[in-house]
Amino acid sequence: MKYQRIARYVASTLWAMDEDLLGELVAVLEYRSAGHVFTAEEIRARIGEPQPARAATNGAIAIVPLRGVIAHHMGSMDESSGGMSAERFTAMVRQAAADPSIGTILIDADSGGGTIPGVMEAADAVFEARDQKRVIAIANAWMGSAAYWICSQASEIVGIPSALDRCIGSIGVFTVHLDQSEKLAKEGSKLTVIRAGRYKAEGSPFEPLSEEFHAKLQASADAAKAQFVKYVARGRGLTPAQVTAQYGDGDAFSAPDAKKAGLIDRIATMDQTIGRLVGKSSSALRAEADDAELAAVAAKAGEEHLRAFRRQLL
Repeated sequence: MKYQRIARYVASTLWAMDEDLLGELVAVLEYRSAGHVFTAEEIRARIGEPQPARAATNGAIAIVPLRGVIAHHMGSMDESSGGMSAERFTAMVRQAAADPSIGTILIDADSGGGTIPGVMEAADAVFEARDQKRVIAIANAWMGSAAYWICSQASEIVGIPSALDRCIGSIGVFTVHLDQSEKLAKEGSKLTVIRAGRYKAEGSPFEPLSEEFHAKLQASADAAKAQFVKYVARGRGLTPAQVTAQYGDGDAFSAPDAKKAGLIDRIATMDQTIGRLVGKSSSALRAEADDAELAAVAAKAGEEHLRAFRRQLL
């Protein structure tokens, strides 16, 4: 029943997300709702490697991760789906912005997006942080849909050279309706929805989608997409019309094409970006991975954070 409830949530939520990734997520949930269990390796193969939702620090730089499926109030799905809580991300950005020892916030993004709830608050936190810090977001390598919505509010956006094959952008919104009525009929089952209230259980998966509810879903998607475009326009200093014309209407780009279109500002690796920020070459950063400077970072941020930072450099 737990996974059936999650499946109903997936089918009734507005998504700013790569549709193929959502398809994989739905497939996992359907498999689990039927009583089957995936191994951790099988889940990672389908929807990516779960990442710890913790910020790491390197001197004056706070590295804030934005990985996996983004969703509001995420809890038990975090580890099993490689998800990222929008609330946790927002808190990490605000904490870094309020820390006087931090000069730059670097958002390390590798996400195909997620749900609409929680995204506006996360985007606002990034935009507000620009008043206090330099905020840079890096597509490392995926920055799609809701992830781009959030990262578009940074002072600067970077894409790694290997961010190819439609990794960046995808400014659009969609939702799905799961109609199980024919499946039930084939199984010899007939389920009748009893309503007390015209709109109660509207959009039930146990009956076909009505034209009226279809129109409501379309209106909700249109309104959410308008907010998406509005936020991108604010973050990138454009008009909504310019965002749609230059960035594509739901299209995604490689890093080179994203730079041409103006979705990102430069192409560089993670260690090149960190090197630029701290005034050192990437080779020097690697050579100093065990020196006293990083030892001081370990004392401040914890040994686990240091290991996470080293993984970014190697």
